[in-house]
Amino acid sequence: MRSMTGYGRGERETEKWQIVIEAKAVNHRYSEVTIKQPRQLLALEDRMKKVVAEYIERGKMDVFVRMQENAEAGHAVNLNREQAAAYHQALQDMAEYLGVVYTPDVYRLAQMPDVMAQREEETDVKELWPAIEEALREALSLHVEMREIEGKHIQEDMLQKIAVMESLAQQVTERSPQVLQEYQDKLRARIEELLEQIPLNEERLAQEVAYFAEKSCIDEELVRLQSHFAQFRQIVQQEGSIGRKLDFLIQEMNRETNTIGSKANDLQTGRLVVEMKSELEKLREQVQNIE
Repeated sequence: MRSMTGYGRGERETEKWQIVIEAKAVNHRYSEVTIKQPRQLLALEDRMKKVVAEYIERGKMDVFVRMQENAEAGHAVNLNREQAAAYHQALQDMAEYLGVVYTPDVYRLAQMPDVMAQREEETDVKELWPAIEEALREALSLHVEMREIEGKHIQEDMLQKIAVMESLAQQVTERSPQVLQEYQDKLRARIEELLEQIPLNEERLAQEVAYFAEKSCIDEELVRLQSHFAQFRQIVQQEGSIGRKLDFLIQEMNRETNTIGSKANDLQTGRLVVEMKSELEKLREQVQNIE
């Protein structure tokens, strides 16, 4: 079992670039991946998303790619000869106009706008991809590792809650026969009180009790609930994306629990059902964190 939240970081270095990739995710109903990278890497976005899909099935994933050029990586320098000659001629003309001696200074000319410029080289994304992929896979591996650690804690907590619900369901099962007997005793006492000296019709009493038993029978709901508990334990041991399965199973548990509460017609059973629903709500909140 894995949660949907996690963080991972990967680094790789090439001759020219220092590459850092971070991957973090939060809960989401589906899988949503956003790649935030420098403009020159846009051509690699689809490749990166395919790699992410190998590791993550659900969650809102943000992948941040940072590239920093190594200090020792040099740049070729372009000399704009035409621009330098134009500045030189303009300075010479200005000196003649002012009647001063013009002394050419190549260093001053080099500082003039657009005379000297570093040549920006095109980034070869094909050459960069192996390093980017390695850094991405490292970040995703650490990310998944964090998901699994958190998922293990969630699994333990959820199984504890299922155990509590099983205990409550067992108490409801044990209480069920007593509810029927108590109903029969109360009905008998009430009829005898109303009829006073008139003999009680035992057959009619039995019919009323049978009708109540049929109307309030929760055996099927309890059996299905136990089946859901067993299924829950099986699913949490499975690999891959199980959050939706668990969410559906909790809906079924909630349906059975509501039916038990509406049919039981007993105060003590009602209290047990309220406790079961409370545990179910906690389970529902936890399932929202599961991939």
